[in-house]
Amino acid sequence: MALDNPYPAWEFSKFTLTRHMRGTGGAQAHRPVGRQLGTVITTPRPTAGRRPTRTAGGTAVPIPADWPTTEAEGLAEQLRLRTLVEPSGPRPDAGALVAGVDVAYDDERDLVVAAAVLLDHDTLTVVEEATAVGRIAFPYVSGLLAFRELPAVLDALAALTHTPDLVVCDGYGLAHPRRLGLASHLGVLTGLRTYGVAKSPFTFAHDTPAAERGSRTPLVDRDSGEEVGCALRTRAGVKPVFVSAGHRIGLAEAVDSTLALARDYRLPETTRRADSLCRRALTELQSAHHE
Repeated sequence: MALDNPYPAWEFSKFTLTRHMRGTGGAQAHRPVGRQLGTVITTPRPTAGRRPTRTAGGTAVPIPADWPTTEAEGLAEQLRLRTLVEPSGPRPDAGALVAGVDVAYDDERDLVVAAAVLLDHDTLTVVEEATAVGRIAFPYVSGLLAFRELPAVLDALAALTHTPDLVVCDGYGLAHPRRLGLASHLGVLTGLRTYGVAKSPFTFAHDTPAAERGSRTPLVDRDSGEEVGCALRTRAGVKPVFVSAGHRIGLAEAVDSTLALARDYRLPETTRRADSLCRRALTELQSAHHE
């Protein structure tokens, strides 16, 4: 089923966003069309050798016209969208393409650089990379960071030539005060399957998992007692990561996927690759600015 666009300024060629218009009970149709992201450099998918990279160059893409800009608007939007989250679904099929996304900030120039790295879920081979540069779209407010990061993340994903079967976010999904962290928010907007892997438990409680790889304990809302994710040991004797379902995938399936992606390190390879790429892109952007 075709998905619709929640913000009229966003138009994508690889996937269509879900538009749940404010004040209406349903979705409105929106035909997907291509969108120019500054100067885009693209290379065909290789069979061997260097992987392709697409980039939005040094041009900062605009913030969507309908994007929330105040804390009150952001809170209202989260409360509206959280009812659309589907926190269940199967793990990725064999040969699935999984994207990792992450961002880095240039606070001096009010810019955010996003990276999307696409890997083969089974082999962890990098298939494709993309970056995008955007204006910081929202003030810093705990629990509302998705509004700062998502415009650039969406552009980086749209610059990929392949649509991900799954997106792993460096952050939270249901493990969020309003159950709409970055991963869940991204999933609802795009219809893509998503989950979050975070480095800290945010505001939630957990017992320490056993030392063995694969051990897990529930991540629990201190007030309601609701399980919102888990603390997962991806390496024996190394501190855990915190996994939560985002959209269209269950927690158990997200845990299995995380362990498959974190074979050699604490963090999944998707997160490691996306973090490295956005930091490199930020350094290049800053170096070009100072030349």
